[in-house]
Amino acid sequence: MYAITGITGPVGGALAETLLAAQQPLRAVVRSTEKGQPWAARGCEVALAEMSDAAALAAAFRGATGVFILLPPIFDPSPGYPEAREVSAAVRAALEEARPARVVCLSTIGVQATQPNLLNQLSLLEQALGELSLPVAFLRAGWFLENSVWDVEPACETGVIPSFLRPLDKPVPMLATADVGRVAAELLQDTWSGKRVVELEGPVRVTPYDIAESFTRLLQRPVCTEKVPRAIWEGFFISQGMRNPTPRMQMLEGFNEGWIEFEGGPEGSQKGRTTLDTVIRQLLERKGRT
Repeated sequence: MYAITGITGPVGGALAETLLAAQQPLRAVVRSTEKGQPWAARGCEVALAEMSDAAALAAAFRGATGVFILLPPIFDPSPGYPEAREVSAAVRAALEEARPARVVCLSTIGVQATQPNLLNQLSLLEQALGELSLPVAFLRAGWFLENSVWDVEPACETGVIPSFLRPLDKPVPMLATADVGRVAAELLQDTWSGKRVVELEGPVRVTPYDIAESFTRLLQRPVCTEKVPRAIWEGFFISQGMRNPTPRMQMLEGFNEGWIEFEGGPEGSQKGRTTLDTVIRQLLERKGRT
């Protein structure tokens, strides 16, 4: 039995699909019965738990061969990351009590960076779970290609994609969530001892220009990309409702300046299979833009 948190999102969903295809029994860890219904209909057990509720999580993890941990994404955290600290402490306590055979935790590229940035939240999670006396694998993933969902509307409506990444010809380690789910499934079904780190990116690194060219190919009309001026980042994010945009801006600067990178560098990362065009095509289809 494999217990999966974040199963309603793209990574957890891809992991669940992979395990179900292998006829593995699953337990969906969700916040409400409603969110669990689609998985219950497919024969999964359903466990209700908030990610900050250690007792409920322990019950959800109990008896599991493997547990997949996904920190709920918080793009606008409070200063000092109290939300991530609370969840990290609860997850650690739950795993200590439930004692599954192994744990796979979704982490991130750049988790080892000492500079302040949004990804520090996952550094806190790694620190908390790294102290467990259980086999724990940290799956450090690159930038998700599915973030280009925000590019679909401007690509289709104006033919110009705004980019916070720069230079526009700088390759960035990106990958599809399908590859993250597949590798997570492989890890959950593997055996090891102690702490394990797997760094994962796509088959090739991707530039903002590459993303625009993919839209051009698939839409069969010109699409270009333009830099969002650094001077307007803060005002732009605040206009979208963010209260504390600084960590997000620091993360973007980390990618642009190159200090958000895999600990083992490009040579040390495992490579995924899914291409940029495959993901952009899927995003266009979901938005009814094909």
